[in-house]
Amino acid sequence: MRAVNLYDAKTQLSRLVDEAASGKDVIIARAGKPVARLTQLETARAKIRFGVLKRKVKLAADFDAPLPDAVLAQFEGR
Repeated sequence: MRAVNLYDAKTQLSRLVDEAASGKDVIIARAGKPVARLTQLETARAKIRFGVLKRKVKLAADFDAPLPDAVLAQFEGR
């Protein structure tokens, strides 16, 4: 992270924006005191859409029924 005086930031804004876009933060200072930070924007995340699979997924009536002994034995290594 580097600090740049406000006057220098005005004259080199394009280069500073490129630097920030590459992931390096730039601090802009007025009279030696930090007043702003130029940083990279986060990419937009896809919004979660609830109910997309509504009425498209079906569960069997015996979904939570116990497994048959033969299948259970295979899972347990018997």
